[in-house]
Amino acid sequence: MLSIPCPFCGPRSEHEFLCMGEISERAVRPQTLDDAAWSDHLYNRGNPDTPVDERWWHVHGCRSWLHVRRHPHTQAIVSCQADQERT
Repeated sequence: MLSIPCPFCGPRSEHEFLCMGEISERAVRPQTLDDAAWSDHLYNRGNPDTPVDERWWHVHGCRSWLHVRRHPHTQAIVSCQADQERT
């Protein structure tokens, strides 16, 4: 089980959160992409061996949006802070 250190509530079980996916760059002009390129942008993610930035929602807690940096292979949480764009 993953323990996420919420900056407002302290360490909590991952079951209190919803992972909303990787934080990625948006296509600047999606209308210029063909269907295959747009589908690739929406659904395909890399599988890096380095920490990734993810957006998590503390749905069963303080209801804050969090910016979590997590290593996808070891599940180690590198950092967790309030997401300034969503809080």
